[in-house]
Amino acid sequence: MTKSSSLVEDEKKGRPSSESKIVPKTPSDTNVQHSDVKDEETIIESKETLAAKHKKVLRKMDWKLLPFISVLYLLSFLDRANIGNAKIAGMAKDLHLDGLKYNIIAAVFFIPYALAEVPSNICLKLFRPSRWIPTIMIAWGLVMTLMCLVKSYEGLIVARVFLGLTEAGLFPGITFYLSLWYRRRDVAQRYAIFFSAATVAGAFGGLLAFGIEHMEGIGGLYGWQWIFCLEGMATVLFAFLSYFFMYDYPETANFLTEEERRLVVDMLKEDRHGLATEFSMTYVWQAILDRKTYLQVGIYMGLLIPVYAISLFTPTIVNELGFSAAHAQLLTVPPFVCGCIATLIIGMLSDKHNKRGAFVILGCCISMVGYIILLSQSTPAGSYVGAVLAATGVYPCVPVTLAWAGSNAGGDMRRGVALAMVIGMGNLGGICSSFIYIGPPRFFLGHGVILGWLAVAIIFSTIAMWDYKRHNAINIARCQAEGIDESREDEFKHMGNESPLFRYTI
Repeated sequence: MTKSSSLVEDEKKGRPSSESKIVPKTPSDTNVQHSDVKDEETIIESKETLAAKHKKVLRKMDWKLLPFISVLYLLSFLDRANIGNAKIAGMAKDLHLDGLKYNIIAAVFFIPYALAEVPSNICLKLFRPSRWIPTIMIAWGLVMTLMCLVKSYEGLIVARVFLGLTEAGLFPGITFYLSLWYRRRDVAQRYAIFFSAATVAGAFGGLLAFGIEHMEGIGGLYGWQWIFCLEGMATVLFAFLSYFFMYDYPETANFLTEEERRLVVDMLKEDRHGLATEFSMTYVWQAILDRKTYLQVGIYMGLLIPVYAISLFTPTIVNELGFSAAHAQLLTVPPFVCGCIATLIIGMLSDKHNKRGAFVILGCCISMVGYIILLSQSTPAGSYVGAVLAATGVYPCVPVTLAWAGSNAGGDMRRGVALAMVIGMGNLGGICSSFIYIGPPRFFLGHGVILGWLAVAIIFSTIAMWDYKRHNAINIARCQAEGIDESREDEFKHMGNESPLFRYTI
């Protein structure tokens, strides 16, 4: 019988055809569908609940950690950069700092500062942060306070060497410390918040110096000596408080509940892809021998040379524009305020989009515009706008670059050493910054050199973005080819960046 005749016969007999037969849904089928929908809704709801919990605990950590460490860095930057305010407050005249003497005084700080940073971060891992960081604070606070007794050029050089040595551990220490609390995707805006303290220090330093200058002659000290004395005493006082108010690690933080501690630890574990957290010299050598670490060093040095030039010479540049010393102190405030605001905004945007290199390039381009204006304009108003743009562009790049370097170093110890290397070797650029601003009032050499280093930062950032993207593609292809997933993360625990599960931030 043909197919068509069978259909006709079925219709005549009143039976539905075999092809048009509809199988009714059983109650169990309906229940399964409802169950699937319900499970999907539950998963979505649980993800939203978990995200809300993450946001809540991050906000709680921000309020407990960031204000305190921001003050630490404000004091640190204030103490290292106040030499610029002291210079125009009379120090250059009283200590006969003619020729390149001021430049040498500014430069000697950076040699011990750079050399001591990697050992300091290793000590931070071996000892508790709540003991190591306050201790080095007391040390540099005492050096700064005693600098008020300096009465010669040679004595000031010795004091600056010891200041660099004792202050070396704070910035890389806090950078490493924050990376132990926050995921890679969350850390840039936190770095931006605490680094913005540097811009506040630049603004506050000018205001403070303006007021302290009027203490000239009190206690037999010059006004610039009082700048060193009072700012150093403030550091020592705050360091003693740090022993009681600084927390070590998320696992032991008593301001978090048991559930919150477990949540933070789980977040960090997921972010690290099971990479090692213990101390081992193997991880130290991994960081030292990784060529990508030196790529980040080049980017950071290209940024720090402008940053230190701004902090050390902005009072001098503004003064040379024709303003009095007192007014120059006050006019150094707006560039740093603009830099502070830009730092916070760029830090948040960088974390939101989980991108680093593009924001570094953007900031460098803005700063380059500022320096081109400084080179080309001879009027005070035009040059001052250039100074504001220079600071506004370059300051946000520093925390984004540090977040970039830390995010792309796998494992706690490797990250700590990589950050210390980037910060330490990058800070050697401060030596360059100290010698390029000669030939006032236009400072053609200084502005030209800064433009060159900003271009270096842009070129290295472009290379890094390409290289990280290439490595990610290789790792993804390997995982797909070999069936590697998170269930095998213990196999690659000690490999750091070389783990096929590791993904670079671009």
